Amino acid sequence: MYPLLLRPALKDYLWGGTKLKTEYGYQTDAQKAAEAWVLSCHQDGQNTVLNGEYKGRTLSEVLSLWGAGALGSKAAAFPYFPLLIKLIDAKDKLSVQVHPNDDYALAHEGEFGKTEMWYVVDCDEGARLIYGFDRAVSKEEFERRIRENTLSEICHFVPVHKGDVFFIAAGTLHAIGAGILIAEVQQNSNTTYRVSDYGRLGADGKPRPLHVEKALCVTNREKPSHPYGQVGKVTEHPFGRLRELAACSLFTAQLLSLNGCGDFCEPDSFFSLVVLEGKADCTWCDGSLTLDKGESLFVPAGLPVTLSGKAEILYSRV
Repeated sequence: MYPLLLRPALKDYLWGGTKLKTEYGYQTDAQKAAEAWVLSCHQDGQNTVLNGEYKGRTLSEVLSLWGAGALGSKAAAFPYFPLLIKLIDAKDKLSVQVHPNDDYALAHEGEFGKTEMWYVVDCDEGARLIYGFDRAVSKEEFERRIRENTLSEICHFVPVHKGDVFFIAAGTLHAIGAGILIAEVQQNSNTTYRVSDYGRLGADGKPRPLHVEKALCVTNREKPSHPYGQVGKVTEHPFGRLRELAACSLFTAQLLSLNGCGDFCEPDSFFSLVVLEGKADCTWCDGSLTLDKGESLFVPAGLPVTLSGKAEILYSRV
């Protein structure tokens, strides 16, 4: 086994921009690159391996060949590959939406639900997003405001800044605002219920579908209680610093501010490295490569690697 350099799956949703093409170098013929799925075994967007013996194979194919040992014992608690990691360039605002929890999603969608974490990589001055409600609301009021198009009056709008963190538990109403570039770590799911889409038309010229009845069933109508913003314990190390972005039973995400050289190994889990800024060299027992901005690396469980350089890296695992 060896670290796998991954080609992302790109999505050209109507609200997307071009930063993922111009700043991160992702290649697509589409005018927009709204999302780059930089770690994905999901059927809606598979990664392809770019290096080594398995170059040209999908990540799913390689993991099937390697077996459970590549994922580690912690991943054994999940029935399929547990993580999906994205970079999201929201030139325009996203729909107001909610994701179901595991029980509801398995019963109604045939896949697990979606809890996720957002790290604001960059944003325009004055950018903001929706993070839940500004007060507790009843199911009746929630439905009425959706129907009357007054939902925004009870949403919790939060100004955002580079480096902010938001933990979006399943059931949390949310919407990324215009002018925000986000790194997202989430459960391996693509189930989203739109509550409001501002009357926009899709590529077919028709309004994109809403999922009001399902959203009413799964939305937590209390104010969010999880800390957000410039949060996360920071620890100093000889190789730089680590900032905790999220730690739950589903995933752990940290921001690795690499400024030197360090050894990394996760005996019980694979880990993912996504370079957000800078450049890093990665070496292991019989190989090496250089990770540039935007590149994504899957490191099998138990495989020691050495990272050196100066870079901001999203470091994720289960």
